Amino acid sequence: MAGVLLITLFFGYHIGHISLDSDIINSLSKDDPSAVLYKQVGEEFGGNEMGMVIVETDNIFRTDVLHHIKQLTDSIQYTPGVSTVTSITNILDIKSTEEGIEIGKLVDEYDIPESQQALDSLRAYALSKEMYKGAIISEDATATIIVFTLFPDTDKQEVANEIKRMTSGINLPETLYYGGLSFMLNEITELMVSDMLWLLPITFLVIASVLLLSFKSLRGVFLPLLTAAISVTWTIGLMVVLGYKMTITSSYIPVILFAIGTAYTIHVLNSFNAKYKTDRRQAIIGALVYTVIPVILAAVTTMIGFISFIFGSYLQMITDFGIFSAIGTFTALLLSLFFIPSLLSVLPEGGLRKNKESKGENSWLARKVLLPLSKLMTKHPKYTISIWGVILIISISGIFFIKTSVNIADYFKADNPTRVTEDLMQKKFGGSFPVFVVFEGDMQSPEVLQLMLHTEQRMKEDPNITTTQSVADLVEQMNDAMGEGLAIPDEKAKIEQLWFLLDGQEVMSQMVSPELDKGIIQSKFASIKTTDIELFVKRMDEFIGDNQMDNCKISITGIPSIYSKLNSSLVKSQFSSLAIAIILVLVIVGLILRSFSKGVYAAIPIVVTILFLLGFMGIFGIPLDIATVLVGSIALGIGIDYSIHITSGVNSHLNGAASIEEAIEKTLMLSGKAVIINAMSVAMGFLVLVFAQIVPFQNFGLLVAISMLGSSIGALTLLPVILILANRVKQKYNSLK
Repeated sequence: MAGVLLITLFFGYHIGHISLDSDIINSLSKDDPSAVLYKQVGEEFGGNEMGMVIVETDNIFRTDVLHHIKQLTDSIQYTPGVSTVTSITNILDIKSTEEGIEIGKLVDEYDIPESQQALDSLRAYALSKEMYKGAIISEDATATIIVFTLFPDTDKQEVANEIKRMTSGINLPETLYYGGLSFMLNEITELMVSDMLWLLPITFLVIASVLLLSFKSLRGVFLPLLTAAISVTWTIGLMVVLGYKMTITSSYIPVILFAIGTAYTIHVLNSFNAKYKTDRRQAIIGALVYTVIPVILAAVTTMIGFISFIFGSYLQMITDFGIFSAIGTFTALLLSLFFIPSLLSVLPEGGLRKNKESKGENSWLARKVLLPLSKLMTKHPKYTISIWGVILIISISGIFFIKTSVNIADYFKADNPTRVTEDLMQKKFGGSFPVFVVFEGDMQSPEVLQLMLHTEQRMKEDPNITTTQSVADLVEQMNDAMGEGLAIPDEKAKIEQLWFLLDGQEVMSQMVSPELDKGIIQSKFASIKTTDIELFVKRMDEFIGDNQMDNCKISITGIPSIYSKLNSSLVKSQFSSLAIAIILVLVIVGLILRSFSKGVYAAIPIVVTILFLLGFMGIFGIPLDIATVLVGSIALGIGIDYSIHITSGVNSHLNGAASIEEAIEKTLMLSGKAVIINAMSVAMGFLVLVFAQIVPFQNFGLLVAISMLGSSIGALTLLPVILILANRVKQKYNSLK
């Protein structure tokens, strides 16, 4: 016990030094082509991480508003970590004059128009040009955006925090909105911290209430929660010691471990209470003898559910979640089998023999629920099979309606300011998700520039791409201003002459490399729907494949491309992790129970439950995302525990020469209560997550809670019926020999 205390203090100290990382991009595989190219774009073209500050008022073409926009632009420009800033007050403008081409700014920041005539003229001119309308100025002129990019390896959340603090502190009369990935990540981090601080105490109280109602003693509350608390401390402390950061998924490990970390102690304590009469030592030994195999097996299968993410996940954050959740589960197992029995041997005896109603076969739950249930299944097993059969058919039909979602905007509730901003960006500025098409070739070649324009036209055929920008657009506009028409010159020499006029402009470094051997098209994608993202990426991949040139290589990256890869990986991860988990569970359960058929029997209720969960998701429109993709394997790993306890109990009683019906009745009367308490405790612990502020984890908590109830009901109804029918078939077969 002293060792447990010292280890807990050590890891508890390190928890205070934990750091957070809510950026999904950091969790992408280092070898993924889209992720690698996305990072290269950031390094070579002044940053790929875009943030937006939206300025909304009745009319942005007012002198005071333009001054305010300039003030905001300057403040953001000088924020450490900011690479470039573009706004209405500093954006490049190319026009033809009597003297020739004039390259300047749309608004002269040192001579902002003051007369109404000048302001009206500026408005008419700005809204007449495609590169401004709907890109940086809304079509109704009630909003404009200030777009900034960040240097690579900059702390995006810190910069976003500083920009938000600084700009909101100016106290301008206009309404400001903050959008883009940087602000989204900042908001997610705040929600992660908030959820950790208030969901964990609620989980503690909910599980404590379930345990108190079940065991009706402080001992029954204290020991399971102590196990969970220590396992959480060790797990999170180990993460810090090993240098891991808390991600979106791992931030919910404490809640999850509190929900499942009580399970093994519940079974040990329930068995101890049932066997305790006068000799405490014998009761502890008897409890461990009865529970050690099913508890170990239950923990191992739960760990398999988590470990399966290591082999089936595309995101490193999900892999890390699986590793440390498995470690936490293993910790809870060790504490339940060694630490808890040690405590039981020294704790005062008060209350151990007082409440006979709470013990095993004498409990109200056993007499009023479990005993009638066992009688019903023994007499009418086909009724149970029929009911589960109907549920299975409905569930399988619902699976075909499952949708996927990888959009970070979907993480927020509809009234969250970040979600409101994203909706505004889609409505007025073509979204906030950056798209980059990279061209590797001679950027002064007519063929390459014409291909860039052709690519932009293809991109704009998608309704979610409203504006594009590249050096080809600037050359085209320059050529038009020279009176040669809105087109790319056919001769390289003419392009070089126009290029000379563009040299030195700040925007050029964002569009072409210094060696002029690489250029990009920049755009934004509006829709947050996975189907729209998938369709756009598919069409662009086909276009790029058909238009590659010997002297120019084309590739695409950006948030839609990354989301598309994430989307396909979610489906693969779901089925691969489930397949791995099912195979390992069947093998291990079969080996420990010394019967492959019994391993299959034990797995049937949880497989049916998982099919029900997937059908439930499809029918009620719950998408497959970074949180709900975890549900299947977790439900399998935890839910199989109930079947294991029932199967192990039946085997134990059959060895005592009881009939299958008697064995099932005795098992339900003794282990059934622990299964119900365990399932209610775990379900209520996960159900707390419906109050999380990150939407995917609300669905995650609901689904796991449903799976716990479904798998426990399956273990108490479907599994006994399967064992009864299998035994009858076996007896019939033996009689025919």
